[in-house]
Amino acid sequence: MAVSHSSAQSLEGKVTEGVFASSSVFPGTTREYAVYVPAQYDAAKPASLMVFMDGKNYMKAGGSFNVPAVFDELIADGAMPPTVAVFVNPGTIKATQAGAADRSTRSFEYDSMGDRYATFLLDEFLPVALKGINVSSNPADRAVCGISSGGICAFTAAWERPGQFGKVMSHIGSFTNIRGGWAYPGLIRKTKDKAKPIKVYLQEGKDDLNNLFGNWPLANQDMAAALAFAGYHHKLVMTEGGHGGQFAGQVFSDALRWLWDSESQSDVAVNKETSPAWQPHPDAVAREDVAKGVVTKMESFESKVFAGTVRDWAIYVPAQYDASKPTALMVFQDGLRFADVKQKWRVPIVFDNLIASGQMPPTIAVFVNPGNSKAKPNNKKPSNRSLEYDGLGDRYSRFLLEEILPIVESKYNISKDREMRAIGGSSSGGICAFTAAWENPESFGKVYSSVGSFTNLRGGNVYPSLVRKTEPKAIRVYMADSSGDVDNAFGSWPWANQLMASALGYMGYDVRFDWAEGYKHGPDFGGLKFPEAMKWLWRNETHTPVLNTDGDLRGDLTLLKLLVAGESWEVVADGLGFADAPCTDADGNFYFCDMKAPAVYRIDVADGARTVIAKESISGLEFGPDGMLYGCQGAKKRVVAIDPKTGEVKELASDLAPNDLAVTADGLVLITETKHHRVTRIDTRTGEVSVVDEGITRPNGIALSNDGGTLAVSDSGGEHTWTFRVGAGGSLDAKMPMMEMRLPIDAKGEFKFNEAPPYVKASRGDGMAVDKAGRYYVTSDVGVQIFDPTGRQCGVLPEPIAANPLTSCILAGQNHQYLYVTNGDTVFRRKLTVQD
Repeated sequence: MAVSHSSAQSLEGKVTEGVFASSSVFPGTTREYAVYVPAQYDAAKPASLMVFMDGKNYMKAGGSFNVPAVFDELIADGAMPPTVAVFVNPGTIKATQAGAADRSTRSFEYDSMGDRYATFLLDEFLPVALKGINVSSNPADRAVCGISSGGICAFTAAWERPGQFGKVMSHIGSFTNIRGGWAYPGLIRKTKDKAKPIKVYLQEGKDDLNNLFGNWPLANQDMAAALAFAGYHHKLVMTEGGHGGQFAGQVFSDALRWLWDSESQSDVAVNKETSPAWQPHPDAVAREDVAKGVVTKMESFESKVFAGTVRDWAIYVPAQYDASKPTALMVFQDGLRFADVKQKWRVPIVFDNLIASGQMPPTIAVFVNPGNSKAKPNNKKPSNRSLEYDGLGDRYSRFLLEEILPIVESKYNISKDREMRAIGGSSSGGICAFTAAWENPESFGKVYSSVGSFTNLRGGNVYPSLVRKTEPKAIRVYMADSSGDVDNAFGSWPWANQLMASALGYMGYDVRFDWAEGYKHGPDFGGLKFPEAMKWLWRNETHTPVLNTDGDLRGDLTLLKLLVAGESWEVVADGLGFADAPCTDADGNFYFCDMKAPAVYRIDVADGARTVIAKESISGLEFGPDGMLYGCQGAKKRVVAIDPKTGEVKELASDLAPNDLAVTADGLVLITETKHHRVTRIDTRTGEVSVVDEGITRPNGIALSNDGGTLAVSDSGGEHTWTFRVGAGGSLDAKMPMMEMRLPIDAKGEFKFNEAPPYVKASRGDGMAVDKAGRYYVTSDVGVQIFDPTGRQCGVLPEPIAANPLTSCILAGQNHQYLYVTNGDTVFRRKLTVQD
């Protein structure tokens, strides 16, 4: 503990404790709290206020902070005003069923964006905790503080309610992708002309976490850069240490002094831009003894994908081109700049030299300029550049693959091997190159990006977070950036590129990141390193991923530990009408339905033999504790019980609209009635039917946690998967949108500048499963979305056949270590490490 020792005699404040269990914002939660009132408190005068999330960490005597003792000292010393401290712990949903575990809502409360937690504090909790205590209503006298997820929570509370909280203290704050906190730097920069009246202190450890959610040191420095750009009164202190309170505690007294000092100074942004003298790389200088390729300017091209645009483009063909052999390909955005041998990229010269020396294969280069409005084809600054290059989604890759490259392929023998196809660019062209490969890794296996714009020009700042939570794609990535790169309203290019490189490295990508001090935004550094980049990018070497998950905490179920090297999707059954209702028994035998046959099948875990169980069309299927198979038959408006031995079918309940179901340990069936927006309970003993929840847009998939205490329900028409506490008799309460689904980009939507891309609001969340570690697997339009038991997303596995609907999944097979999915007319499975 670090306490400020003063000559003034400190008086001890009083701490009282309580329990709060009446939240409607976080229904069903119970939390402990405590209130510290300083000895100098005068009921006639409003005291200052400071609220601490994860309160037990801050008030613990002998701990890293010991706030009551520090407050006693600083208040006595006059370093801070008489301040009431409120210590509030995160909520817990107490289990009400025997054998079920209590469930923490900490991550949902602390890491979520929006005003939910601030509303809880201001409307529910603080009026109770501060009853009878006179605290100031002036935001300048009111502070919020937290550590880790509590740190981002504190910032969120002030960000959402600056009229209530004017000061923020964050220790090792989780400004990462636990639940979307990565977005804050972009949001902060947009307030430059209307900065919120909040004062922000950030402390971060140099060796803090680098895990599935993000890189904490880089994220906090990116936050500080955004606060500096937008003119916020702020301070960032980088200490030694990692993810803990020890080093935060050592600077805690000084942090409080700075926060409460009206004269304290803000950090000042430092511009590191320099322009070292530029000299071309030796391989960027033309040589007399090297055969020269030919650059041919093509006719101006009018696009249909980007309707109303025209563009210039050209093709380089190396001297060594042999029409009888498939040739490597590389596409360059801002192409004619890269093709100009008088500029700093000098692609034709570099390619001539490297191909001649055997350091890259004979490669055809396609130089494509961004589009201009057809009405103004000669604009000096192409009018469609940002929309094409900075926008996420597959539009630009479709433009290349459907319009430009077919022309090239009609003239030249271009390899179809993804390892022989590359794409590159600089600045917005760099992120464009990455997006094209990210969307179509089978078409572009190599990416070159110099000073890439992985910033909030059009939502590209999401990429580091997406990379960490998506099954790694087979692409090799070269990146270059420098400390003097741009820092503007859309982001910090240096921090963004470091975040991107860190994410790719964490996920085991074949990535190289060249960094230099100085160098402004432009081709100087990238052009200097370009020949070396090409040698590395085109090297003939098989990449072996090096994975380091040391930064993942015990409960962080990274995708890297789930995936099995060399394992991918394999076909279990194909040529079906429409597959659905995957299910398993205790031995791992796999069951599913071909709804168009119709038939329910069993696939034996031992020999893979397929057997017809019943000739019925079923959309949801699960075993009950009595050994019967229970199924949903929407077309017949009923729920049935099937004897797996005889195939006999009995109607359990009728006049329903069932979609999917889960069966409790005591034999109650919980079904989703999608079109009626409700969850319904059926008693298998009596046939009694009761509605137990209403209001989810389109409730679809449904699954119980391993202990039976939590029910999860996906919403095919919304953005979340919901959780409930399961009570006696199958009752449901504590309803919360605990799992935030990744949404597909709406290709028909409006792609606005300095905004996130348009997302389809319906996730099409469908069937789901739970594994041995308690992960939830939810099928959706973007693939199988995986969440840990607390509702934090672990990652996404792409669907095997993207063109087919992904309807449901289950863990089955030997030791239930295979994830089976129903994907249109095919059933697939893949082996996973589900124990971790």
